[in-house]
Amino acid sequence: MNPTATAIHVTGHKNPDTDSIVAAITYAQLKNKLGMEAVACRLGEINAETRYILNRFGFKEPMVLSDARMTLSEIELDKAETIDPETTIYEAWQLIQKIQKGLVVIDEDQKVIGLVTTSNLSAIAMGDTAKSIELLQKTPIDYIVRTLKGKLVYAPEVTRLNGKVSIIAVAEQKLANYELKDRTVVVGNDTEAQLQAIEKDAACLIIVWSETVKPEVVELAKAKGCAIILSGHGTLNTSRYLYYSTPVKYIMSTNLITFSKNEYVDDVLTKLLKSRYRSYPVLDEKRHIYGLISRYHLLNARKKKIILVDHNEVSQSVEGVLEGDLMEVIDHHRIGDITTSKPIMFRNQLVGSTCTIIASLYDESRILLDERTAGLLCAAIISDTLNFKSPTTTPTDIHTAQRLARIAELPIAELAKDIFLNGSGLNDKTPEEIIQNDIKEFKVGKYKIMVGQMSLYDATVVEPYRADLLKAMDLYAKERKLDLLLLFFTGLEINQSAFLYAGKEPWIAIEAFNGITNERLVFFDVVSRKKQVMPALSAVIEGNGR
Repeated sequence: MNPTATAIHVTGHKNPDTDSIVAAITYAQLKNKLGMEAVACRLGEINAETRYILNRFGFKEPMVLSDARMTLSEIELDKAETIDPETTIYEAWQLIQKIQKGLVVIDEDQKVIGLVTTSNLSAIAMGDTAKSIELLQKTPIDYIVRTLKGKLVYAPEVTRLNGKVSIIAVAEQKLANYELKDRTVVVGNDTEAQLQAIEKDAACLIIVWSETVKPEVVELAKAKGCAIILSGHGTLNTSRYLYYSTPVKYIMSTNLITFSKNEYVDDVLTKLLKSRYRSYPVLDEKRHIYGLISRYHLLNARKKKIILVDHNEVSQSVEGVLEGDLMEVIDHHRIGDITTSKPIMFRNQLVGSTCTIIASLYDESRILLDERTAGLLCAAIISDTLNFKSPTTTPTDIHTAQRLARIAELPIAELAKDIFLNGSGLNDKTPEEIIQNDIKEFKVGKYKIMVGQMSLYDATVVEPYRADLLKAMDLYAKERKLDLLLLFFTGLEINQSAFLYAGKEPWIAIEAFNGITNERLVFFDVVSRKKQVMPALSAVIEGNGR
């Protein structure tokens, strides 16, 4: 089920790792238990390790969040009332009076072809009679019958309406002064007047205040090719409604301004401020009508509610994050460049895993953890702390994981080995997938750097893939105009990492890790991107003053 416009979207960073995904899932679950509507989100494909962990504990992948801005599909719209192009003006008017909004005209394939508004209809009611004459000339006889709630007595195969209407008032001179050729004639229950109108080549006789027509009138009408209709209204309403019997296809607006349901609210509002219409059709991917939008909907649209977990930098976050309604940040990294226009709950804690913080929030909210959720959180902490071997690991991470393992009734050592053996294989991954497995972007001075990490039980398994990886890394760095792309593969069995690099400024990596080379795998006692890799790269850049 899709989230509502008021739902809170809990999301981790781009190229999500296990900690990011699990934090989003478990924090959204906590919010729901506290009576708020929240939905877990992700900003990219999950890696093999995360997929294995989710499957093991029975959790679904979060939904994809492409942008923090609201689209038209995520806000309240007016339901569109549709009609076909053969609907009469009279029928359209009755419907508009009832629903108080315009009508969308669709063809047999459900595609939008026009819009009928009160302005279109008023132009007929109050406009020049020349337009009404032109329209009536195109109107089929059966449409006139339908609009007048009348009865068709006779209709020739070919009608010859010229669009002009005469209302006969029988006087002393009878019909001598009337020019009726090819006209529609409204006449009362007067047989002589009816016969005279037909003799004067009327194209259509509309008889009011009568339920029958004399046989001689019908016979003459057939001989002269004159249609006969018994009206269901009196003279005044017959003459009024007659001009409303035309199909709307002749009066509808066709030069429409339409929007896609996937367009962003702010973009649409900017466009609407430059036009004058009251409402606009919103279309789906098949260009079928999705709803109607007006300035009211846009001006009253809420911003998308966002909670960030496991990051607090714009470059790592969802598109348009600063244009959403940012409510909270739960993180354990350095303070980045996220800014807000109002105070928010910002929790940045010196621990090795965001899920350590999430577990604490369950305790603080007095929400008991079930076995599945406790196991999921424990697995994420093991993943992000590299089974507590990362220098970012704190006693809080260890104690929290031990407590979660007891709730889940899982031995930590067995769970850790299971995760890293089953979740981090290279066999089923392309070089591009390995690069993007868990990669983050950083801006250090004037340099654009991306650092990716993959945890393996034995990092030496990378060697057969090294040549293909380096080719893919060169292309990846060029496409993204990176000064440095650095990948490191952490072997948990020996607690060391092997490095590969690409980009325009390889000297940054070479100087940061003395002895690093792409010619062979060289291992260093480095396992943390946050506490070891990035500080080393930053120190080299700042030390060189480049």
